[in-house]
Amino acid sequence: MNLNGLFGPIGRMLTRRLMNWGMNKGIDLATRRTGGATADGKPSPAAAKQAKAARQAVKRARQAARITRKLR
Repeated sequence: MNLNGLFGPIGRMLTRRLMNWGMNKGIDLATRRTGGATADGKPSPAAAKQAKAARQAVKRARQAARITRKLR
């Protein structure tokens, strides 16, 4: 067996996992940013509520993607 047949699948697997990790980190970072803050630097209640809703939407989207992959 040549080395391309050995390292190719391993490289694709690592690349896929790194891309998924990076995408998840980016989405998490974007949803944790808040629009408004109180005087002590904490997010305002409205901004915290919106960020929580965004995180839940991302969670549902990931679940939907997982289900559609299983159905294929």
